[in-house]
Amino acid sequence: MGSLLGTRIEETLRPIVGTVLATVSVDLESRRIGKTSDTLVRGDLPVIADNIVGQLRLLVGEDLAKAAAQRVRDLA
Repeated sequence: MGSLLGTRIEETLRPIVGTVLATVSVDLESRRIGKTSDTLVRGDLPVIADNIVGQLRLLVGEDLAKAAAQRVRDLA
């Protein structure tokens, strides 16, 4: 992970979904918005957080997915 923000998002997700899925999630959500994890900026956090809810809902449940998304939003 090249950017500080990408790293912070990954660190935020890691306790919830583990290292591998946290890394994959950041990479996937970055690509979804036409960026790489190295080029993320704070303005990208809301859309990434919204996408994370959908991505994690089936894996960890609605409440935990929303909590993870809120933690990502709070990085701003």
